[in-house]
Amino acid sequence: MPSAHESFWTYQRYAVVGHTARKPFPALTYEGLKEQGKTAFAVDPSATDVAGDKTYAELAQLPEPVDAIVIEVPRDETARWVERAADAGIKHVWIHMKCDTPEAHHLAQTRGLDLHSGTCAVMYLKGGFHKIHKWINKAIGKY
Repeated sequence: MPSAHESFWTYQRYAVVGHTARKPFPALTYEGLKEQGKTAFAVDPSATDVAGDKTYAELAQLPEPVDAIVIEVPRDETARWVERAADAGIKHVWIHMKCDTPEAHHLAQTRGLDLHSGTCAVMYLKGGFHKIHKWINKAIGKY
């Protein structure tokens, strides 16, 4: 039976949110989703493209609804993106490790969102050295 974190990656359409002007875009997450055949939209108010794909400044600009969102922005922006996800009707939210805040968690809880946080999204999507990260997290019960 898949863990709650593993179940997050069973959806088909994702928005991946980054802010390239302040922190490198979460390209590994974005590429990992695409490699798995998922539909992934890059949301970045500070870039016009990611890996040659068009970016969207806001969730309302996406060409179709998404099932889930991955947020990997500077911590001072995280809660705003959680709120935007809730406002857009996106119920499944992943806040990449070291991007979460108590405010974002509280907001997700009060808005009834299915929140995943505290761990690396990439270890669920890519191989390489992330397999080691995956093994360690399984061993300590954080997978």
